[in-house]
Amino acid sequence: MKPIIKLYRGYANEQELIVMGHVFLPTRKVEYDFQDKNFKNASSIIGMYRMKTWSNADIYLSHNQKTIHTRTLKDGYFKFCIPLGQEHYGWIDYEVSLNYNGETIAAKESYIRPKIDHLGIISDIDDTFLVSYTLNPLRKMYHLLFRNVNRRKIFEDVTAHYQALSQSGRENKEELNIFFYVSSSEWNLYRFIVKFTEIHQLPKAVLLLKDIKTSLRNFFWTGRGGHNHKFEKIKHILEFYPNLKYVLIGDDSQEDPYLYEAISKIFPLTIQAIYIRQTAKHKKTKVLKTLQNLESLSVEVCYFKKSKEAIAHSKKIGLIN
Repeated sequence: MKPIIKLYRGYANEQELIVMGHVFLPTRKVEYDFQDKNFKNASSIIGMYRMKTWSNADIYLSHNQKTIHTRTLKDGYFKFCIPLGQEHYGWIDYEVSLNYNGETIAAKESYIRPKIDHLGIISDIDDTFLVSYTLNPLRKMYHLLFRNVNRRKIFEDVTAHYQALSQSGRENKEELNIFFYVSSSEWNLYRFIVKFTEIHQLPKAVLLLKDIKTSLRNFFWTGRGGHNHKFEKIKHILEFYPNLKYVLIGDDSQEDPYLYEAISKIFPLTIQAIYIRQTAKHKKTKVLKTLQNLESLSVEVCYFKKSKEAIAHSKKIGLIN
C-alpha cells in the first residue's frame, strides 16, 4: 500500500505562486472508475468520501531548481504560497513529492500565470454549466451516483460561450484568458469535474472547491450550504489579480446573484459583466431586483434561460466577436 498525493491546478501572479493538494493515507485504491456498470459509478463516488487523509505529512515542492518543504494540515490538505521570480506565462508544470518507506512518491500538475491585461472569468459549476438539479436534492443525488461522467449533461451552447470568452482579446492560443470554476462542491469531486470539463471541451481552469469530506455521513450533504466559501474564494481571486476585468457566471438556484452583487459593491471598477442562468420556469423577482441594482453600478447583466441568449449579450457589449 502507498499513500496518494492528489494535486490541483495552481495559479500565480507576478510575485507569488499558489499550489495545493491533499495527501491520503496508504491505500490499495487506484484511480476511480467512473462507470455505470454494476453500480461501479456509485461505489466510486462513495469511495471518494471514504478515503482517509494524512495529517502532518512531510511534503516537498520542486520548483525553480529548489526543494521547498512543508507539512499537511489536519485534513491532509497542503498549500504552498511562495515568492515567484520571473517566469513564463500560460500553464507551467510543477511537482510535489513525499518519502514513504525509503521510496519517493511524486505527482505532477500545472499552474497558470496569466497576462494581466484583459479578462478573468469566474464560473459556478452546478446548474451553471453542469446540469445538476440542485433544487431537487433526491434527483441531484441520483444523478451523482448513477449517471457516470460520460452520461452527465451540459447545458446547450455553454462550450461555445466559454470558449469565446476564453479567447476574447487574445491572438496567442497559449495565452488565453484565465478561467476559475468556483463551487460549493467538495475537493472529493475534483477529478469528476475536471473529467467533465475535458469531455465537453470547456476551457482549462483553476478549480476552487470546499473542504474535503471524509465520511459517508457527510456525503449526503455534498454541495449544500456554506456559500461564504464561494464569496471568500472569489474575493481572493480579485485581490490576487487586481488588474484584470472580470466576468462572473452563475445561476439562480442558490446564492450566486447575491454573492456577485456583494462582490461588485466591494470591487466597483473590476466587474465587467454578470451572467445568471434561470433554472426554474419563471424568472425570480428577487434576482431581477438584484440585477437591476447591479446595472445601477454600471455592471452589464444578463439573466438567461439558454446560453445562446448569453452569447448574444456578450456580442452586443463587445465581450466576444
